[in-house]
Amino acid sequence: MADSGRRLLRACGALSAAALVLVAGCSGEGGGTAGGTAGKPPSAGTGTTGASSPPPAEPPASGPPASEPSTAAPSALDFTPDPGRAPKNAAEARRMALAIVAGPEAWGADYVKRSPHLSPDGYWPVLGGDCTWRAGTRPATVLHSVTARSEVPASAERAALRVAATVTVHRTETDADWEMARTLEEALRCPAQTLSPGERVTALRSIGSPFGTGGNFTATDSLGEMGTYHSAAFKGGQKYAWFQSRVGQVTVAAVVKGAPGHGEQEVDHAQVQALVAMTDRAKAQLEAPQ
Repeated sequence: MADSGRRLLRACGALSAAALVLVAGCSGEGGGTAGGTAGKPPSAGTGTTGASSPPPAEPPASGPPASEPSTAAPSALDFTPDPGRAPKNAAEARRMALAIVAGPEAWGADYVKRSPHLSPDGYWPVLGGDCTWRAGTRPATVLHSVTARSEVPASAERAALRVAATVTVHRTETDADWEMARTLEEALRCPAQTLSPGERVTALRSIGSPFGTGGNFTATDSLGEMGTYHSAAFKGGQKYAWFQSRVGQVTVAAVVKGAPGHGEQEVDHAQVQALVAMTDRAKAQLEAPQ
């Protein structure tokens, strides 16, 4: 299997593992980032399901065991940063962020740019004390951040499916680690959030998975948020999912707001594709030449 295919499977496994824990009602029971920043919940990688294990399979009566491809998990992230390639100013960070962020082509064939497609320079959303998202001031620890919005247009059978990808280039890895911690804790502070007029999410849960835990073998750190999305455009709740990964000083995130007529498997696959594409691009931008 090609490396990109293996990464896609690993990322899909990580997101599936996170989704299972979140659906089970684990809100912040696991998590934390690789740096061990203070204030983060304990790691989710040590929990047990409580289900009994099936008995071991009987060995074949005769003949050697069938050969199978190796599925051993990597022991370390396949990424070696080159300090010389780290962006030193906002202009370099902007170029890097635009090279990483996922446009519609990374999500799938049915996706197109949503207007406006890119967030304006300097845009930085902040979750207020009333659990409502508003435009705020970008922290000094962030060199550049960009969000690219895409969608599957509405049709006679399906409502418009809206997705977004965000890339944030921090000054240091520690700054990026703190962003992961803050994002993880937002769901604890505000399990119900107003995203914009006519859009809100409820029953939000979050979980973090440093490399090697929770199925995460593709990034230095990762986290997931899941909840129920409500829109004035349609009745009933839909799936809401935000998944974010960190590679060095860069964080990448993919968010999906479900819509009637779109199956979860279809949406999950698109989200994994976009996240893996951005993770790979971030490594290519930051790592030392092979």
